[in-house]
Amino acid sequence: MSAIAGIFHLNQEPVNTEHGHQLMRGFEKYPSDDVQTLQQEKVFLGCHAQWITPESVGERNPYYDSERQLAITADAIIDNRDELFQFLQVEHSRRKEMPDCELILLAYLKWGVDSPKYLVGDFAFMIWDERNQRLFGARDFSGSRTLYFFRSRERFAFCTIIEPLLLLPYVKRELNEQWLAEYLAISSVVDAVDASSTPNKHIEQVPPSHSISVVGDQITFTRYCTLTSGKQLKLSSNEEYVEAFQEVFQKAVTARLRTYRNVGAHLSGGLDSGSVVSFAAKALSEGNKQLHTFSYIPPADFKDYTPRHLMPDERPFIQSTVQHVGGIRDHYLAFEGSNSYSEIDDYLEMMEMPYKYFENSFWLKGMFEKAQTEGIGVLLSGARGNLSISWGSALEHYALLLKKMKWIHLVQELHHYSNTVGGPRLRRLPLVARVAFPFIDRLFPSGKPYTFPRIINEEFAQRTNVFKRLSEYGIDHTGWFSTSNIYELRRRHFADVFHWNATNTLTTKLSLRYALWQRDPTNDLRVIRFCLSVPEEQYVQNGLDRALIRRSTEKLLPDKVRLNQHYRGVQGADWLHRVIPYWDTFVDELRKLSADQTILKFLDGKVIQAALLKAEGGARPEDATDPDYKILMRSLILYRYMKKFA
Repeated sequence: MSAIAGIFHLNQEPVNTEHGHQLMRGFEKYPSDDVQTLQQEKVFLGCHAQWITPESVGERNPYYDSERQLAITADAIIDNRDELFQFLQVEHSRRKEMPDCELILLAYLKWGVDSPKYLVGDFAFMIWDERNQRLFGARDFSGSRTLYFFRSRERFAFCTIIEPLLLLPYVKRELNEQWLAEYLAISSVVDAVDASSTPNKHIEQVPPSHSISVVGDQITFTRYCTLTSGKQLKLSSNEEYVEAFQEVFQKAVTARLRTYRNVGAHLSGGLDSGSVVSFAAKALSEGNKQLHTFSYIPPADFKDYTPRHLMPDERPFIQSTVQHVGGIRDHYLAFEGSNSYSEIDDYLEMMEMPYKYFENSFWLKGMFEKAQTEGIGVLLSGARGNLSISWGSALEHYALLLKKMKWIHLVQELHHYSNTVGGPRLRRLPLVARVAFPFIDRLFPSGKPYTFPRIINEEFAQRTNVFKRLSEYGIDHTGWFSTSNIYELRRRHFADVFHWNATNTLTTKLSLRYALWQRDPTNDLRVIRFCLSVPEEQYVQNGLDRALIRRSTEKLLPDKVRLNQHYRGVQGADWLHRVIPYWDTFVDELRKLSADQTILKFLDGKVIQAALLKAEGGARPEDATDPDYKILMRSLILYRYMKKFA
């Protein structure tokens, strides 16, 4: 709910008051409901508050407990408040009004450095423990809120964003080449495998799922949360799995409705956002509150070039959900005139680093802008749903059955699947075999495998030894994991914390700019632990993929959406269509990039030139998936960032 900052002197010298004010001035571009600071001799804490929850209105943040000599500044919304109140034996009269920062402090008082293990929600906080002369803080398990810091032998300074730290006279602006090498070598939207690094050599970040402790001149990190499949849940019937899921998911959704302002939600035509909306609308209706939904649609002049099974315009499915669920005020946003190219400078200023998800950049920001005008405090999302609530690939599950030689079960499932999706039941057996036994593709290749073009300068890659670094995380020279096994990829996603940073950096900084929080119930720690414990056969069953969420939303979602296995939404399919009016300017800038030796120290000039030659021939909307156009946009974003950095 806030941007936080602080300074701690490790050498016993008093903190310069002006340095604390410099940090806080770095937040002035963001809206605020209150600004508070707390200063002791060698510690400064500050909070640029944006009130979201009822308890946060008028709260003291930083909060100081003089009796226990503990101080906290927190950027947090805690979702398991009732559970914590019980654990901590908080008086009933205090529960309704207690702000989350005080609740975190009570948790620290009871559990000390283990306290983050007991917190569910989105949080980044720092606690000054005067008696133990310890500065202690943490980010939630997925790093939903950012927390950057600078350290030297004499000083430690932290902040929600990077730029205020650079206002301090002892912090240098210097490029972190190792971070940049990882950013360029990784082909996905992930920025770096080192989850503690940033583009600035002298500024680090607390990784997701980690706490940080500063005592004397010693700084230690502890990973307090590791997500694994763990013990498998064993219930006696399909109905019991549905009931158990509905209970844990409703709790996660309801907890995220806690705001004194309006509640909104991203809504596409799919299962994840539809499920969030259906559970949220049900809970809000009990208080006679309406849910605002925000849906992206292409501009009026866009002509759909995509295959029949893809849908850039999902309105038929979205409107079906809206009408079925009820209690919704729906907004359809085409963002006429907005595009990925014109947004670059504004995005770089907001993000403080380069980014790769340009196809969706303009509408993601636009959603927050529109939500702000509607008085939204919480904007719900289902972004993590593919790996939690709607997990379950039919082909991958059938591949497992094939490998385990469960022939009868496999044939039965293929029969159900063909009835649902269409086609002869055994037609897909060769495809299932290729998924089950990848060596078949090596013996009998069905086509050239897709690889994203490598844009990192080879000398730069060798100098930083980046591919050896990536190989330690299972990432090969293609820039991503060599395995195609989705079960292994899912395991890695939750085991390696670096996956979370890029998307949560975006949501934190959008939240700060527009003074509202994006909150994702599909990313609730309790929901993820539940979903990881569910047996695989609950996710693919009777010809249905993603079967658990489909069964759990019966009557909550229309069958048109709930049982859809034919069509898939593709937001951002129109990104190139939107950029075409600016194509000449875009190409001119790329020509300058291709001749600039400053940037070509990092980018492969030959790859850029080959892609530029294609771009000079023009562009069509259907080229949106062409990797050459994508690498040109990524390279241009980096080019602009490097100019700003210098």
